[in-house]
Amino acid sequence: MKVTVKSWHAIAQWRWDTGSNSTEDEEGDVCGICRVAFEGCCPSCKVPGDDCPLIWGECSHVFHMHCLLKWIGTAASKQQCPMDRRPWATAERKVNK
Repeated sequence: MKVTVKSWHAIAQWRWDTGSNSTEDEEGDVCGICRVAFEGCCPSCKVPGDDCPLIWGECSHVFHMHCLLKWIGTAASKQQCPMDRRPWATAERKVNK
């Protein structure tokens, strides 16, 4: 028996792996600077994804990279994390395969 597929509709969903185990914690899934969800993009970008990446600090806080770079570039930031005011240091992310 031969089957011929005449059409199909693909649906996909993606999420950044922020290390948060709880899917109920919506507050933890937003950038602490712009308050936009990580699956969205920062106010500087038009398309989410690899063009608007996330950046992790050694303090474990996560931000849109563009938001953090804009924050660090201000004199008021004093090169500190905007959430806990510790000196900002970018963490190395280990990719789980």
